[in-house]
Amino acid sequence: MSFPSTRLRRLRRSPALRGLVRETSLGPADLIQPLFVTAGTDLREPVESMPGVNRFSIAALLEEAGEIEAAGIPAVLLFGIPSEKDEAGSGAYDDEGVVQMAVRALKEAHPDLVVITDVCLCEYTDHGQCGFVRDGQVDNDVTVELLARTAISHAEAGADIVAPSDMMDGRIGSIRYQLDEEGHPDTVILSYAAKYASAFYGPFREAAESTPKFGDRLGYQLDPANGDEAVREAMLDLEEGADALMVKPASHYLDIVRRVKEETGAPVAAYQVSGEYSAIKAASANGWIDEKAAVLESLVSMRRAGADFLVSYFAKEAAVWLGEGQE
Repeated sequence: MSFPSTRLRRLRRSPALRGLVRETSLGPADLIQPLFVTAGTDLREPVESMPGVNRFSIAALLEEAGEIEAAGIPAVLLFGIPSEKDEAGSGAYDDEGVVQMAVRALKEAHPDLVVITDVCLCEYTDHGQCGFVRDGQVDNDVTVELLARTAISHAEAGADIVAPSDMMDGRIGSIRYQLDEEGHPDTVILSYAAKYASAFYGPFREAAESTPKFGDRLGYQLDPANGDEAVREAMLDLEEGADALMVKPASHYLDIVRRVKEETGAPVAAYQVSGEYSAIKAASANGWIDEKAAVLESLVSMRRAGADFLVSYFAKEAAVWLGEGQE
């Protein structure tokens, strides 16, 4: 049938009709809120390059987590900022480290909230690289051993999900083996399977104080020009024991989200990273775009591409907007 019998606008005439035929849903239950936890007491330190985002000490983190849970968001993703850093990133696997203490406090105060922990060394090394450096290069295999120690310490603190974000070869298999050996067979691994060497991480590196002091991360993060390689990484991580996969960043890699979802069938997360967040905030502050509309459009695009759940610094705000009945 052709025009005038076929008129696709008929189903767009009202909010109710549009809702009936909407193909993609977005709700608070699809969101994960990233949080920065830092050493100290009674701290809410604003991150200058990420308006509205703070670094929290543990007591303040618990208060923030309560608001997040009340908004209907089921999970938080923790990044730690230690009081001291060293070349081996030892704060990452310290049983009394800032993330480990935060996990214990969160699980006691908010037992139903899913706690995910970032497993990487970049926030804890004094050089800012994501692993142990030998002769000016990140040593893959030594780093994997330290990442497994980190994951174990998080699991023992009570983390529901550990999320390795380092992009070292073989780290998922090592972490899965060590978790099982140490009595944590039910701890979920959410692998940053396709983490690109992106220009959109700058504000995060300020927040986490993790900018590399030398070199870059091109030797272990993915080349933005590559798609097949991302699928290979995802397949390998599943073979090694990953339970779910992450694509990072999100907005400029929706094709990768779609491919990873279709070619693996595994649960897939998309991470709307700091640069994506700050770009929307800056454009909104200048009156160039409608922040609320832009945020919700960007998030629904990730769901439409195939992401099962979304990590976003906008999560709490978006959950509130969605709760207001945003069309």
